[in-house]
Amino acid sequence: MSKTILITGAGTGIGRDAAFALAARGHRVIATTFSEAQAVLLREECLQRGQTLQVFKLDITNAAEREMLRPLELDVLINNAALGDSGSLAEVAVERIRSLFEVNLFSTLALTQVALRGMIARERGTILFISSIAGRIPMPFLMPYSMSKFALSAAGAGLRAEMDQLGKNIQIALIEPGAIHTGFNQSMTNNKYAWMAEGSYFSAQADKIKAQESRVFHLLEARSTRSIVAKIIAAAEARRPHLRYVAPWFQGLLVRLARIFGV
Repeated sequence: MSKTILITGAGTGIGRDAAFALAARGHRVIATTFSEAQAVLLREECLQRGQTLQVFKLDITNAAEREMLRPLELDVLINNAALGDSGSLAEVAVERIRSLFEVNLFSTLALTQVALRGMIARERGTILFISSIAGRIPMPFLMPYSMSKFALSAAGAGLRAEMDQLGKNIQIALIEPGAIHTGFNQSMTNNKYAWMAEGSYFSAQADKIKAQESRVFHLLEARSTRSIVAKIIAAAEARRPHLRYVAPWFQGLLVRLARIFGV
């Protein structure tokens, strides 16, 4: 059955690929982007692909723009918009962490509440939170991002239990991508070196840390978004989705083993 699906952060990466994949399956996809420039590029790509997406700018931190969801009869909201940041918790500016939480948690929750109002009234709907396996285990020097995803995963699990108790047929699920080569990981890990100058506790180790991160991503990153997009489709189309969907599977297995052994 065709569904009306809105996905945030659809200008690049997983969000963009999921939008096109869902549209190819016959769904009406509303693909929103952070900026108008991204929206223009996405519309151009629609023409090149010969696919139809309804595209508009939606900055989820903007309360007025969040209200644009209110009249929409959404079957599925996919909360994909997010920022990444990195650095040691011993010295990263707390304002950077606060800004990250504003996007990845607070504004995501505010947007969800707008969508839920209509879903609860219609007694149907699905909310998907795109979290991360970084929200399952602590990752040194990635903790600003990791903490925000820990919080988002907790919020999603808690909201699922609350919606089950409400009994209005509202489904909540978490999508937890691993390391996938979209450029997001490199941008996130590299931005800390702009301020990790000589005054940093780790300035003497910066080159070593950067090289190590590069090796890890080269080894682990999936070269395609195909596996995680398949999980998004499965969760969006399910009558009763699982709580968690993880891909690539081997990265999910590594995270599970790390938690078992207390790494």
